[in-house]
Amino acid sequence: MVLADDSGRRLTPSVVHYPAGSNTAPLVGIEAKRSAHLHPASTFASIKRFMGRRSSEVHESEIKSAPWKFILDGNHPLRVETPQGPRLPEEISAEILKKLVAVASHRLETEITRAVITVPAYFNDAQRQATQRAGEEAGLTVERIINEPTAAALAYGIDKSHTDARVAVFDLGGGTFDISILHLTEGVFQVLSTSGDTQLGGDDIDSAIIAWLLGEVRGAAGDLTLSAEQMRRIRDAAEEAKIRLSTSESAGIILPFLTPELSFETTLSRENLESMAMPVVRRTRNHCLRALRDAGLEPADLDQVILVGGQTRMPMVRTFVKELFACQDFGESRGSLRVGVDPHRADGPVLNTGTDPDEAVALGAAIQGAILSGALKNVVLMDVTPLSLGIETFGGLMNVIIPRNTTIPVKAGEMFTNAVDFQKSMLIRVLQGEREKAADNWELGQLTIEFEPLPRATARVGVQFEIDSNGVLHVLARDTRTGKDQIVEIRSAVDVEDEAVQQMVESSVEHAFSDLAHRRWVEAKQRARETIDATRAGLEAYGNQLDESERAPIEQALDSTLKALESEDPDTGTGDTALLKSSLASLDDASSALAEIMMEALSEEFLRSRGLIQ
Repeated sequence: MVLADDSGRRLTPSVVHYPAGSNTAPLVGIEAKRSAHLHPASTFASIKRFMGRRSSEVHESEIKSAPWKFILDGNHPLRVETPQGPRLPEEISAEILKKLVAVASHRLETEITRAVITVPAYFNDAQRQATQRAGEEAGLTVERIINEPTAAALAYGIDKSHTDARVAVFDLGGGTFDISILHLTEGVFQVLSTSGDTQLGGDDIDSAIIAWLLGEVRGAAGDLTLSAEQMRRIRDAAEEAKIRLSTSESAGIILPFLTPELSFETTLSRENLESMAMPVVRRTRNHCLRALRDAGLEPADLDQVILVGGQTRMPMVRTFVKELFACQDFGESRGSLRVGVDPHRADGPVLNTGTDPDEAVALGAAIQGAILSGALKNVVLMDVTPLSLGIETFGGLMNVIIPRNTTIPVKAGEMFTNAVDFQKSMLIRVLQGEREKAADNWELGQLTIEFEPLPRATARVGVQFEIDSNGVLHVLARDTRTGKDQIVEIRSAVDVEDEAVQQMVESSVEHAFSDLAHRRWVEAKQRARETIDATRAGLEAYGNQLDESERAPIEQALDSTLKALESEDPDTGTGDTALLKSSLASLDDASSALAEIMMEALSEEFLRSRGLIQ
């Protein structure tokens, strides 16, 4: 169930106000929201957008629109200024969690020390780590971090968990957007795919309304400069009008004494609101189509589309989703999941609006808590990782260890070797992304493993990736000869803007053919260099055992292979792969006699080393 506070409110606004004075406790929720008019610079809303981000990742538009002051310091974690000193976004979020813990402890008459916390599906590792730290700062043991769309699906479908259904969860909240495709069968909730944008939500619609409202105000009063307090009043008026227009065709906006000389009044129609909101809502379309494609489904294959998040109360959002997924009439039955429906039916999925979109995620988190505590049986929650994870290998390629959309928790690893003679260590760059070139993906972290200097391809280093149930990545590298290992928990944020997450998959599709051509060239080039080196060494050591008729074709094939290598374009790093492979095949054929002599020599040397021959 969703617990209400002493005033009967079931929703706590994610707003924190810091009063002056270091010994004064922050205000949280509705009390903090009321303080925003008088103290906008010390009142923080939608702080979740900034969790786990570096100073370099904050957009100029975000800095200008925020009423508070950011403390920016290059690639260091972002902080904000409060009357009680600098604060990380997760420290502010911790105050909200403390408030929720206090409400729950009071209502349940027991101390609350453990929690399940939800995050947007497209939160990266740094953002999930920040969420975990916020929970710990609030005095909680964070038992599990789960994706918000997955939690919503639990809330909608738990009473029908024996069904077989494919469900899309469309989650448009205040600051983030997620779309997840899940398969529910025999008590197992498996995430098939996910997509989204951590910088897209109702706040963007509010910003569009505010821009319109500012134009109206300045049209009535001329070009005037507004204070942070006045801007906060305009922002609140815009949000309130948007909420009223979910049930009304028009909403009056009244701002008495906005300035000493101006009391402003206007009307916003639903039609006008929808024209401003549509560019924001339309940005969700590509994410939805991508999630369907990644899951290998068409809209008609879905049984339901579930709406989550306060913005889905807007009629135009519901209409947009209904048309995008070709849904039937709205399904109003609470938590209904149809059984025994042909997945290839022509009538399309049901648009399910039966559960309060503001409460569905919290209900799902509570259900996950019940699963973990053992109070709820026969239900399993299986999530996925949104992007591939791997390491850079010789030649600048990305070697994927955990592919995108792998069910988590998961553990996977591979064995690697040294690419250079007698190197003493191996630098392991941990990458995230979908491109073939390491440089086109994101570096999450590094670790170095040292080992005994050995000839090329002799050392053995095992690399293991483990993603735990909270979506946190742990990387282990081990020298198999000595058992010495290095372990790192990836905490650093990806040093790119958050919007780049959604662009990564699009980029991989756009460059799929050129990336594949590059990988094939690099792999062929590495094999060519190894073959050239081995052939030259063989000629130097055993060339005197060859006839001129055997040696000349080898040298000609070597020249042809070297010329094929010269076909590489320095700008693209790709050459004529077909020519290179053909040259290598000719070199293999030409050097067959030399290879036989070398194998006989190696066999003789091995037998002699074992004392089997003199």
